[in-house]
Amino acid sequence: MFVRVPVPKSGKNRIHVDLMSSDAAELDRLVALGAKRLDDFDEDGEKWTTLADLEGNEFDLLVKKAT
Repeated sequence: MFVRVPVPKSGKNRIHVDLMSSDAAELDRLVALGAKRLDDFDEDGEKWTTLADLEGNEFDLLVKKAT
């Protein structure tokens, strides 16, 4: 859930959340809810996307196929 607040982000995140989903459509859903796509990464066989919420707090989404 994304909730707008009147106070702007004033510094680095205190917490950085990493989310995992087995559904590739989750990235599109988060963007539709207001998240901003910042960058895509591919390191050590893992791919993830860094996003920011409406306040600029960054978080990652890793999409993994269910095993």
